[in-house]
Amino acid sequence: MASYELRIKPSAVKELEALQQKERRRVVDEIQGLSEECRPHGCEKLTGHDRYRVRQGVFRILYEVDDDARTVTVVKIGHRRDVYR
Repeated sequence: MASYELRIKPSAVKELEALQQKERRRVVDEIQGLSEECRPHGCEKLTGHDRYRVRQGVFRILYEVDDDARTVTVVKIGHRRDVYR
């Protein structure tokens, strides 16, 4: 299976940089995994949006998949209580 190109919005980069080192490493590993499997086991399609989410502990990674261009764009990263607002 061919891999997808990863893109991260600048706002998501800021959210990623705000995480503590240990949490950041786990989130980065999960994001890198999206390039190989863009819809991994446990991901959910969000209602009302063309976005998906994966869980990494108490953090959520929201992303969009473009199958035609073969890209995964990380839109938002945050704590589960704040990320959907």
